[in-house]
Amino acid sequence: MSVDQLHELPIHQAQKLLHSREISARELTDACLNRLASVEPHVNALLTVCSEHALAQASAADRLLASDSAAPLTGIPFIAKDLLCTRGIVTTCGSRMLEGFVPPYDATVIDRLLRQGSVLLGKSNMDEFAMGSSTEHSAFFPSRNPWNRDFVPGGSSGGSAAALSAGEALFTLGSDTGGSIRQPAGFCGVVGLKPTYGRVSRYGLIAFASSLDQIGPFTRDLHDCALVMNAIAGQCHKDSTSAPVSVPDFTSFLNRGVRGLRIGVPKEYFGAGILPEVRTCVEDAILLLERMGAYIHRDISLPSTEYALAAYYIIAPSEASANLARFDGVKYGFSRQRATTEDSVTATRGEGFGPEVKRRIMLGTHTLSSGYYNAYYVKALKVRHRINEEFQRAFEQCDLLAVPTSPTVAFPLGSKIHDLLQMYLTDILTIPANIAGIPALSIPCGFTDGLPVGLQLMANRFREDVLIQAGHAYEQATEWHLRHPDL
Repeated sequence: MSVDQLHELPIHQAQKLLHSREISARELTDACLNRLASVEPHVNALLTVCSEHALAQASAADRLLASDSAAPLTGIPFIAKDLLCTRGIVTTCGSRMLEGFVPPYDATVIDRLLRQGSVLLGKSNMDEFAMGSSTEHSAFFPSRNPWNRDFVPGGSSGGSAAALSAGEALFTLGSDTGGSIRQPAGFCGVVGLKPTYGRVSRYGLIAFASSLDQIGPFTRDLHDCALVMNAIAGQCHKDSTSAPVSVPDFTSFLNRGVRGLRIGVPKEYFGAGILPEVRTCVEDAILLLERMGAYIHRDISLPSTEYALAAYYIIAPSEASANLARFDGVKYGFSRQRATTEDSVTATRGEGFGPEVKRRIMLGTHTLSSGYYNAYYVKALKVRHRINEEFQRAFEQCDLLAVPTSPTVAFPLGSKIHDLLQMYLTDILTIPANIAGIPALSIPCGFTDGLPVGLQLMANRFREDVLIQAGHAYEQATEWHLRHPDL
């Protein structure tokens, strides 16, 4: 492989070349930075590029490789969503409110990767404070889908998905509150994993909805996904919500096949609103899994699924209202000074937040206000409990659930930005996993009109191993994940 093609390598192949000294971390980083410079004007995936920083890290990685003290991800270039704090590097959360903010510390996931000798290339674009499904709500510019640059890459982690799909890094990090890893992964034709709530530390993540947010990887295949999860998963004493659960070697679940696995197909995920071509791709994938030896259960029902979207848009904005109260222009970030403190805070929040963030803050504040708390928020928590119970009953019968990642493929830029209901409905199939706190995975399973289709697999809590096992088996039988956009 020529030097100008190194950016196309999956992690597990690059890892072998690095450890055998056939390539250097500096060469691999240069290849990604060159690719980034070439394609970034077409996809607008990044908010910050850290070229000098990355090259210095690559040189340090080469020293580790030369001393035989390298870790599995030493020298591997990656990009992080811009809501993960990075010491000494601007972290904006896609918002004017944090424009120019430089954190004094690294998020736990960043720290763990840098300790392995991974190379941070930059920070990816996103919907402001992770509130959006298309990356059109970024305060700076919309990102574009590498498969068709007139279409959205999904959101809110659209920049991370587009960057990986375009070959700008070997893996990227995103966050998933209601589908923000899986939906853009599906739209951009890459692998995206939302781990179990508590599996990956949220320390250093600028919170949107604290009981729903989870950090996870975008990768080119499931082998790479397992390698990244090995690096970032595990309890963190700085995050009280990270679970004290042991982390297996996820790579040990590769090549196990699906024979004997029980896969449920809940009927509620195949109803009205699913694009026929999407349904066909997903059903073909399920039939293939059956031919490979999995048992398919088509009598699974999750009847409260229809209430998940409504519950989410009560719980998430309520938590956002509380989390974003700290952005008042007093201590850090954007600030507008007026005659009184009250006027200053009003001006700061009025100018610093975009319309979608303001909308959700107001919705959440209203929901938590006196007279409405029990009628809305408490009721939404009861729905959440019921959804969780239904998932648990389903997992008594099945090891996995297989459904579409999204009702449609990527849609044209600007087509839904003013139609809030249609925009919110793009996450209708991903939100339930966040509500229940279970892990879920999106993998490429076909194309329609030149745009990727995603297959979503869901498993019980802390069973990312089964997702990786089944996803890898499906990959070995197909070639969808090997396709790349022509840029």
